[in-house]
Amino acid sequence: MIRQKTIKNSVFVEGAGLQTGAKTKVVFKPAAPDSGIVFIRTDLPKNPTVKLQDFVFGAGSINERRTTIGNAELQIQTVEHMLSALSALAVANIVIEIDGLELPGLDGSAWGYFEALKKAGIVEQDYPQKVIRVVDPILCEGKNGSLLAAFPSEVLRISYTLDYRSSGIGTQYIDIVVNENSFEKELAPARTFCMEEEAMALIKIGLGKGANYDNTLVMNEKGPVKNKLRFQNEPVRHKVTDLIGDMYVTGMPVSAHIIAAKSGHSLNMELVKKLKESVSG
Repeated sequence: MIRQKTIKNSVFVEGAGLQTGAKTKVVFKPAAPDSGIVFIRTDLPKNPTVKLQDFVFGAGSINERRTTIGNAELQIQTVEHMLSALSALAVANIVIEIDGLELPGLDGSAWGYFEALKKAGIVEQDYPQKVIRVVDPILCEGKNGSLLAAFPSEVLRISYTLDYRSSGIGTQYIDIVVNENSFEKELAPARTFCMEEEAMALIKIGLGKGANYDNTLVMNEKGPVKNKLRFQNEPVRHKVTDLIGDMYVTGMPVSAHIIAAKSGHSLNMELVKKLKESVSG
């Protein structure tokens, strides 16, 4: 039997959001079995809460550059890096207090969240953990040849192809079985990225206020601008990190072989919808 997990001690991280640039502090606290992943906005009157598992699709959930969870009254932005760390550590029950709209971007990867949560200690709880096990294949198709497909597997395996043939990124591929160890070594340090022309466009529409050349890989035809790669294929590794975080919006581990090509947050969330439907159905 797979058991639920929480953290042993409270821990916090703080910093500026990648998109809003606003400074926020996030406090992680242990939670009781079967309580799920609960967000509390401590900056708002009456400290409203939203449970990740009760996330409402269509309530401002999709943004091109980030994943936002919540409902019509309450939102928390850019949750994907933090959720990917929770997923890798199999933390099912936790209270997350945040004093602003957007989670800190830290160094642009999931590493800061993974490191903080691991240092807090992970403890098993004597309650069974539900797992989404894909039985029938699931297919999600998007624009420009993007797709996500999920097939039965005893573990979470992700095979991802990223294709930027006209840029310094090129075509990148990774095939990885995701667990705590592989996430820590192969995925967590990989930072978010964008093309140089995309960076300028984001700034014009009021996004990327907390981004810089250290926490974001700005790529041009020659490669990273004012930065160095942590992995030769760092962009595709970060895409896998984002996908893991987006899938954890289900609040449950996923057992499947995921085939991905050029997918982003929007298509990822289509897969999340179908995964949740497979459980409720």
